[in-house]
Amino acid sequence: MYIQTVGLKGLKAPVKVKEKSGKLQNTIATICMQARLLDSNRDNCVETFTSILNDYLGELSVTSFRKILARLKDGLQAKSVRLEMTFPYFLDKRAPVSDTHSLMEYTCTFSGGVGDDEGFILSVTVPVTTLCPCSKEISSGGAHNQRAEVTLNVKFKNFIWVEDLIEMIEKSASCEVYALLKRPDEKYVTEKAFNNPMFVEDVVRKVAVSALADDNITWFSASVESFESIHKHSAYAYVDSDEVR
Repeated sequence: MYIQTVGLKGLKAPVKVKEKSGKLQNTIATICMQARLLDSNRDNCVETFTSILNDYLGELSVTSFRKILARLKDGLQAKSVRLEMTFPYFLDKRAPVSDTHSLMEYTCTFSGGVGDDEGFILSVTVPVTTLCPCSKEISSGGAHNQRAEVTLNVKFKNFIWVEDLIEMIEKSASCEVYALLKRPDEKYVTEKAFNNPMFVEDVVRKVAVSALADDNITWFSASVESFESIHKHSAYAYVDSDEVR
């Protein structure tokens, strides 16, 4: 029996990712690759993949990712190749009142394919705060709030920056999340969330509205999971642009 589909999973490698500022950020990518080979091809998949990948560790971007895919398809003589790279991405973020600097971590994924599985998707997962509108309405002394995670996946016509997607998401929540806050900042973010209550459905709608308004985005999906502070379960909402256009 000849196996056509082979690949690598869970490979970790140091990479440099291009930031919107023009700088290169050092991070660690977890990489998965899958190739559908021609019947006549019995070359060493691992050797070909790692040698091509090593050429691009110095700068990873949307452009270089597509070049890796094209070279993998040619190098493996494959019918199709699919590649996924997930990595932590850090931004210098300032607290809203004290202006204190800290590094905020986000999770980003480049995924795409060539051949039978064409296309590229940029994904980012962003932590935010949600505050329950119902809890605020029925309570005289407060409302329950919690951390949530928003994941946005997009396809696009022209180049798009991770930073712009992060900003789009953070503006759609009850409040942003910060890595470091001083007391005046804590007061600010608590009151901002209290004055801006949202269910997960509200957050995912706002993300969808912003994505639909961006002519560069050709397709998206967005999901929100709220890790409820007074329930054992999470609240969840999802939208796909194919459902709302």
